[in-house]
Amino acid sequence: MNKSAQIFLDRLAITGSALCALHCIAGPLLLVVFPSLLAFPVDDHFYHILMVWFVIPTSSIAVLLGCTRHKDPMVLVLAFFGIIGLGITAIYGHDLLGETGEKLATLAATFLLAFAHWRNYSLCHSDSCG
Repeated sequence: MNKSAQIFLDRLAITGSALCALHCIAGPLLLVVFPSLLAFPVDDHFYHILMVWFVIPTSSIAVLLGCTRHKDPMVLVLAFFGIIGLGITAIYGHDLLGETGEKLATLAATFLLAFAHWRNYSLCHSDSCG
């Protein structure tokens, strides 16, 4: 894959992270404003698992492609903990942390992963990326 594919995947992963954060923040507000949304058979756990299945390959490919070019280990570390945090929270978050704790942990992992992608994207746009 070339540099433009890696940059596209970083952008896609950042967008996915933003959508995840927006879902966590706006979901409860939308249910208050539009209670009829409760009629939709979309399970919150299903959405989290679906997002994790989208995030893991997209983020992994983008970060690995970028890291092979710019060799910045911080990107890899941030992405690793962001992906692991999202995965653990999606699977066990509600049972271990409760609803509020799950949302906060998801947001923290999302921001960590988005920061990893932003750093990866920035480094690949600078002269440090071949």
